[in-house]
Amino acid sequence: MSETGGKRASIDRVRDEAAEKGLDIAILTMEQSTRTAQDAANAAGCAVSQIVKSLIFADKNTGELVLILVSGAHNADLSHLQAVHGLSLDRADAKRVRAETGFAIGGVAPIGHLAPLPVYIDEQLFVHDIVWCAAGRPDSIFSVAPEALAAAVAARRLSVFQG
Repeated sequence: MSETGGKRASIDRVRDEAAEKGLDIAILTMEQSTRTAQDAANAAGCAVSQIVKSLIFADKNTGELVLILVSGAHNADLSHLQAVHGLSLDRADAKRVRAETGFAIGGVAPIGHLAPLPVYIDEQLFVHDIVWCAAGRPDSIFSVAPEALAAAVAARRLSVFQG
């Protein structure tokens, strides 16, 4: 999504793209931090496994940024992702993430990026009816059905860890 008419707040990009994609969300601004998965789970009153961590990686082959939506209860196992799914990834530089997505690490949302990214989603998120995502700020979250989220971002479903 490109910005027009000046710089828009990241939370507004999330809200606008949700509406564009037909996601009926309500962004909640919390009094406490939602920067970590545990913080977000505490704020939402849910299990940490219901938190969607939006992790940005750099594809070693193409250099492009890739978004992986991971359950808060897991980490993305880069060796597993390469061996099983053929994804050769490195952690992305925080400055690059901010410049290319419009989000700072700790507030990266699954939607509202400055430009489209390839998206993958942790199959473990689908055991829940509702998951909680960052909304573009380290104190804001929204809930959504994982199937609706995956469809909205055209995410490819995969296992992110061996287990």
